[in-house]
Amino acid sequence: MIIMILSSYVKTVKWIRAGLFLGFFSLAAALLLVGAGFLYMRLLGEPEVAVPQSTLYFSADGQVIGESRASEKRYWVNLDQVSPHLVQATLAVEDKKFFDHHGFDFKRIAGAVVADIKAMAKVQGASTITQQYARNLYLSHDKTWKRKLSEAMYTMRLEMNYTKEQILEGYLNTIYYGHGAYGIEAASQFYFGKKASALTLAEASMLAGIPKGPSIYSPLASLTKAKERQNVILQQMEKSGVITASQHRRASAEKLRIIGEHLHTDIEIAPYFREAVQQVLADKLGADEQTIALGGLRVYTTLNREHQRIAEQTIKKVIADDSDVQPAFVSIEPKTHFVTALSGGKDFKESPYNRAVQAVRQPGSTFKPFLYYAALENGYTPATQLKSEKTTFQYDNGREMYRPSNFNHRYANAEITMEQALAVSDNIYAVKTNLFLKPETLVKTAEHFGISTPLKPVPSLALGTSGVRVLDMVNAYATIANGGKYEEPVFIKRVESANGDVIYEHEAKSEQRFDKKQTAVLTHMMTGMFDKNLSSYANVTGASMAPKTTRPYAGKSGSTPYDYWMIGFTPQITAGVWTGYDNGKEIKKVADKHYAKAIWLDFMEEAHNGKRVKNFPMPKGVTAVTINPENGKIASSHCPVTRNMYFIKGTEPEKYCTDHSPKKKKPQKKEKEENWIQRIFPIF
Repeated sequence: MIIMILSSYVKTVKWIRAGLFLGFFSLAAALLLVGAGFLYMRLLGEPEVAVPQSTLYFSADGQVIGESRASEKRYWVNLDQVSPHLVQATLAVEDKKFFDHHGFDFKRIAGAVVADIKAMAKVQGASTITQQYARNLYLSHDKTWKRKLSEAMYTMRLEMNYTKEQILEGYLNTIYYGHGAYGIEAASQFYFGKKASALTLAEASMLAGIPKGPSIYSPLASLTKAKERQNVILQQMEKSGVITASQHRRASAEKLRIIGEHLHTDIEIAPYFREAVQQVLADKLGADEQTIALGGLRVYTTLNREHQRIAEQTIKKVIADDSDVQPAFVSIEPKTHFVTALSGGKDFKESPYNRAVQAVRQPGSTFKPFLYYAALENGYTPATQLKSEKTTFQYDNGREMYRPSNFNHRYANAEITMEQALAVSDNIYAVKTNLFLKPETLVKTAEHFGISTPLKPVPSLALGTSGVRVLDMVNAYATIANGGKYEEPVFIKRVESANGDVIYEHEAKSEQRFDKKQTAVLTHMMTGMFDKNLSSYANVTGASMAPKTTRPYAGKSGSTPYDYWMIGFTPQITAGVWTGYDNGKEIKKVADKHYAKAIWLDFMEEAHNGKRVKNFPMPKGVTAVTINPENGKIASSHCPVTRNMYFIKGTEPEKYCTDHSPKKKKPQKKEKEENWIQRIFPIF
């Protein structure tokens, strides 16, 4: 018996020893596993916190003109930009011990398990703010063990690498508040139309209750349930000691005004312009599509909202609704080369193709100012004369023939000045000049003006037969308006990251590419299209527009059978319009041929309305001379038609016009004597 007892005792001791031994090694293995996991997570480092946020676009006056990701509103704000009431309300209802635990509230977890067992259902949550943040950032909201394990790992990594304030800030900026509002700033703006920093206790306590069930506790879904949830939160805040009973009562009784509208919902503001800005972000700043769409950038553009409004309304007013003609419009501020307005078509929703920056179309006679600038640089003056007559040109050593014609086949059949040739758009004068200078000269000049499309060095280039982009053309004219200073078109003034760091700021890089005096001469020549004194065998091309102008304009119109253009400027604004069919078919309707000029003139007149009239500058070294435009000579007081022309000093004409000198009248007495003699002696 004793032996049996001893034997049993020995076996028990062995089992106890084995159990202790196994327990020790299990504990050691568990500790080793935990330590390895801890080390692994340390080696992984801090998890990347990349929250998709709306990129906002601002006009030149700081107003939001649009945003990416319009269906989901996400605006990141720092913790100190959130109302303390909201922070306290969120902590009271979501995680009272947030600043005391390390990511997990084990007591709360145990309590939730007990509550769920008693109810035989999931009735109480135990996720901390850190766990919810991890879920919002990295995980789906399914209930699998794999997801829960991943959530635990991300929770630990967040706690190991970020401060409590950083985690709380992240949570408040990512939690969903319903109706497409992600984060407290978007929610505050949507529900109450104010910044998160301005929330009252009543507003904050209502917002803090929504994330538990946005479709249930949103005041727009059920004001009754939203108020019930608000009172629960106020009770928790009072219990926690962050508010008094009096504050509780006042907040509960406060009548709240629910707005229920998101900011920046008007996506109609300058959609073509914003698309061009996105292209600049990609091309010039190297931003990828994801960063542009989801990076939370703040893009401060050059858009003048008033210019854009006028442009869009004018296009809609001028072009008939049933017309298939499409427009492209660009306006630029000459001194800065800031693009102030841009439209690439009639309707962005119907056709997002941006004709202002993508389409390549023939510019027609709007190309001639580049030719005549080259002519000025090569010895021509506004008074230089060439014969306007029907002409067949031979080139390429006589192997090629070119027979241009003037509009309606009207020719002076006499010599005309370069200033008149530009004003009436004489094609013969232009082709002669192009061949005299050699077409390669025009190609180089146009490229220097910023024309980026390939140009063919042929005689017809003077008449705009090589395709160009509207943006390039308008910027080239802005260069003329800016006294020959060139800069690429500017769309963006500044770009900030989601954290407010400036990642790009525009620096002016203007370059004096062209002679200031010659561009002043060219500018004055370009005012001629509105001056009836230059009409002769043909009317100046702006004759129909001139009576409607209220200030000096310089410009040039142009047309081909398929394209109609008008580009011009004042010292304050340069604007250009192209109209045509996308399929390149010929424009035959008379009304369709006038759209470009009508849009341009209406825009310029309204955009300048109320602004001081500014004359074009005449730099030192340029002189104005009154000329007879018919012969290019200095006008006398007897010339019936005159025009002031600009010349570089030393190049102005020296000869005076004698074509209109008064005939000497014979004395009256002598005339009577002659008449008397003739009556008597008819032979005389």
